[in-house]
Amino acid sequence: MQRGGKRTVRVPGIATAVVLVVGVAAWLVWPSEADVRAQNQMITVVDGPGDDQRVTLDTSFFPPAGGGRAPAVLLAHGFGGSKQSVRDAAVRLARDGYAVLTWSARGFGRSSGQIALNSPDYEVKDVRQLVDWVARRPEVRLDAAGDPRVGVAGGSYGGAIALMAAAHDPRIDAIVPQITWYDLADALFPNATGQGPESGVFKRMWAGLFFSRGGPTPGAAGLASLGGSGADREEDGEDGADGAGPPPAQPRPLTAEEVRCGRFLPEICDMYQKVAESGRATADAVKTLRRSSPISVPGRIKVPTLLLQGQRDSLFTLGQADANAKAIAATGAPVEVAWFDGGHDGGDGEVDWLHDRTLGWFDRHLKEDGGAGQGGGAFTVTRDGGRDPGTRRPVQLHAVASGYPGLSGTGQTSVPLGGADQRVANPPGGSPSSISAVPGFGGLGGAATANLSIDMAGQSATFDSAPLAAPLQVTGSSTVRVRVTPEPSGSSAAGDTASGDTASGDSEGTGSDGGKTGAATGEVTLFAKLYDIAGATQAPILPEGLVAPVRITIPEGGSGEATVTLPAIDHRFEVGHRLRVAFTTTDLGYSTPASPAVYRVALAAPAVSVPTYATLRTPSTGPAWWIWALPLLSLAVATALLLAGRRRAADEHVPELDAVPLRIQGLTKAYRNGELAVDDLSFTVEHGQVLGLLGPNGAGKTTTLRMLMGLIKPDGGEVRIFGHRVVPGAPVLSRLGSFVEGPGFLPHLNGRDNLELYWKATGRPAEDARFAEALEIADLGKALDRAVRTYSQGMRQRLAIAQAMLGLPDLLVLDEPTNGLDPPQIREMREVLIRYARGGRTVIVSSHLLAEVEQTCSHVVVMHRGRLVTAGTVAELLSSRTPVNGSGTRLEDVFLDLIGEKA
Repeated sequence: MQRGGKRTVRVPGIATAVVLVVGVAAWLVWPSEADVRAQNQMITVVDGPGDDQRVTLDTSFFPPAGGGRAPAVLLAHGFGGSKQSVRDAAVRLARDGYAVLTWSARGFGRSSGQIALNSPDYEVKDVRQLVDWVARRPEVRLDAAGDPRVGVAGGSYGGAIALMAAAHDPRIDAIVPQITWYDLADALFPNATGQGPESGVFKRMWAGLFFSRGGPTPGAAGLASLGGSGADREEDGEDGADGAGPPPAQPRPLTAEEVRCGRFLPEICDMYQKVAESGRATADAVKTLRRSSPISVPGRIKVPTLLLQGQRDSLFTLGQADANAKAIAATGAPVEVAWFDGGHDGGDGEVDWLHDRTLGWFDRHLKEDGGAGQGGGAFTVTRDGGRDPGTRRPVQLHAVASGYPGLSGTGQTSVPLGGADQRVANPPGGSPSSISAVPGFGGLGGAATANLSIDMAGQSATFDSAPLAAPLQVTGSSTVRVRVTPEPSGSSAAGDTASGDTASGDSEGTGSDGGKTGAATGEVTLFAKLYDIAGATQAPILPEGLVAPVRITIPEGGSGEATVTLPAIDHRFEVGHRLRVAFTTTDLGYSTPASPAVYRVALAAPAVSVPTYATLRTPSTGPAWWIWALPLLSLAVATALLLAGRRRAADEHVPELDAVPLRIQGLTKAYRNGELAVDDLSFTVEHGQVLGLLGPNGAGKTTTLRMLMGLIKPDGGEVRIFGHRVVPGAPVLSRLGSFVEGPGFLPHLNGRDNLELYWKATGRPAEDARFAEALEIADLGKALDRAVRTYSQGMRQRLAIAQAMLGLPDLLVLDEPTNGLDPPQIREMREVLIRYARGGRTVIVSSHLLAEVEQTCSHVVVMHRGRLVTAGTVAELLSSRTPVNGSGTRLEDVFLDLIGEKA
């Protein structure tokens, strides 16, 4: 603790005590990771189509913190992660009374095997055997022999395995899938006309990132299955302690197959190679991807399901959660849906809120707590609540409804759009590309909230509404009908005033997606977007950076029409804003035709239909009545305390002691058990003295110093500083600087910044700090500009003493100031303290180094078991004892004699 300089803010004693009591109580009851210990083991499972593959899974089991039998939760990680990725979430659930099992999926972390994309023949069989393992644990509650009470949760890849496992294992009782898919084929080959992935547009950047996360790991080729990664080697040690893990295997050159396929099954690798090259989904690819998707198991997921889907997600959109919700609800199982601020493209993540929702869901359906998890509602949407006025951090509000309406909402509003037919060009090679979002990078550097959308000139047709006369909250997927007409090859755009007047090249060709793209090809690729246009001086906003890719079939010599379903969003269009529907020919995240072409784009119906949900309401952002009342009440209490304190100070001030730095009379403090820590202690300290407060451990020295500083209240007696009685928050404490019970600094700041920040907190002008003197005392040199976390104990000690001396207080109290200092530094500290007192100030030092006290202090007070043994000058104390063998008397000898007499 440090205290120094004059303070301009007075904290009422009662308020301070309440804060301290609440803080200490919270610290005492707050659980620490020490009460949850991971048990690590390798579990061998058998999988494959013929049940002939043996795979070893690296797992961690967290017993419930409260002991006894409890429901179990299997916690799965995302693609490219490992069991370490979900360790924090596992610890939290274990603290909340669940037995938790985490594991690295086959092909990831230290687990063997190859990645099969959550196939029923591989990963799903693995999970069934993990449920078998959990059922044998004595900590896990059973519904029947071999049937544990168990839930599964996970995000993305882990969310899909939760869904697939529930479809194939009837023992699973509840699931919480997060940011995951319903149809992996549709997610990677979307088509906003609803024609299915066979005619979808290849999401090439996300697919490439997805594949690369399971690719070869540099330096890990020596592992049996290429299952390790640099990040995953620092896994849990035995019994939950973090350790370095086994030494990495010696690398060997990767084979051609390893470079090509990494940790994927060969058939998965071959599938990706084909679709990446052609840009089109093959029938085999669609079949393979759907086998790993809930769409392949209709009617088989019959357990309570909480679907947590991110609004900022161009990989697995809100539409994937919607399809899962409809399929599961059709079985009669309870389903709730939440759209939160997060996803694969960044966002806040809402980690604590998601944990609370997950915990409430499992409490209700695994622990059968009827009152748990009721606060979320069947449908919850996170909305922007502005910024907290105190912290300036974003605030998330949660709009709640009792029913989930799907993406069409409970109502539809038709918003008229205007705009003439417009020509747009597909550039040669599909480059440069327009941008909606940058897959895999949306959450970096705050980009989650940035507007990254760029539509290239000549590639976009736009249709705007009139300025809105009232706010419009869109919740779900809007629809618009579009007409596309290919321009004949070589046609002239002369005289056409529509946007995008560019001539096309060849009328026919094969793009990177394998589709022919000229006037006679029969197919056009476009990307539909719904913008928020605030004004002419502000950039258009593309909510969450989402885009709807679409392929439109064009009859020979004619035009193609399609109803396009725009991405599902929850967005408020304010008064005066306009809606804009845009169609672009390219998008960075998708595969697009390489051959140049020109199209004429028009609206087949001059309006966009937007979904609304009137009963989905955001809670009021205005503060409750008690928030207004509490400051007024606090002000009244503070005023009363201040006035009482002033009256008390006026009544109890003793003017004749104004020149006395410290007088202690009859000071008494008892422990809870009644034993006296300080017993009727009295002494006085005068100007210019360096007083040594001596005594063995338990003598009551630190308790005395804490009462001296107003940190604790005595049971009897009083402390006066310059004639004023010390109470918590007493103004006279501004004349005291202190360092008691070790230094405390912000470790990420350097020494200089810590001192400056501390002084700013006192409210005094910077010129009163006397920084030059304090820094000279610290004598830290260049270390002053290094982070304090790099300091040695001695360096921290010197910085703490310098902090106590800021403002050159009249009374300086130091507890063990030489702790951690080397002999030269101790000598320097001695000189500093003596020089400080010679300037007319007073120093009190508590120390165990009696030889140093003898050389530094002019006066001493000796305590034992809370009572005063003796007080006086060092010279008087030494002269009162007979020298030993004529060698002179040392303070240490005198001290031991005095303590021995009292003992």
